[in-house]
Amino acid sequence: MPKIIDHDERRSHIVDVTWDLITQGGIEAATMREIAAAAGFANGALKLYFPSKEDIIEATYERALGMMREYVELDELRGLTALRELCVSSMPIDADRIAAGRVLLTFWQLSLTTQKLQDKYLEHIREWRGLLHRYLAEGREDGDIVTSTPDEQLVDEVVLINAGANVMSLVAGEFSTIALQRQHLESFFERLTRPS
Repeated sequence: MPKIIDHDERRSHIVDVTWDLITQGGIEAATMREIAAAAGFANGALKLYFPSKEDIIEATYERALGMMREYVELDELRGLTALRELCVSSMPIDADRIAAGRVLLTFWQLSLTTQKLQDKYLEHIREWRGLLHRYLAEGREDGDIVTSTPDEQLVDEVVLINAGANVMSLVAGEFSTIALQRQHLESFFERLTRPS
């Protein structure tokens, strides 16, 4: 009787291996040859599961996003409380989230030259910005957010704080400690709750 192959399990294993290679050695370590060797496949066999390296990186990026979503508990939250939860949970404030940030950095690098990956990232950013706008609007409706700073500018600030924290936690951790990240976020939230 022929052996039954679980293709989803094999794809997941390839993503696991790619994740480890990226977090330990960056994108340079995650060559098709190294991914295949670490996953226990012949080099060409990867194409049975992922047509290209970009597809493997995209799946690994999706894994990182999935991890981040698991950290965010937004059920029944709204307004300022939901905004705070979303912002704090998506920062690189522990080892797992810092590792996810390394995968994100790799994805950013490849998206500069790969339209499909760039489109994927822009889709994520639009979704994230949409949530930020929604919670800001709810916070204003509830009377918790009173700053006169336009919501679009506030959304830009959150995105830049988050992207900057992810990069700095990887390349210059002493300038992006968890305490500093929390300090920046607290300063941001304090400004939301006072007129300006």
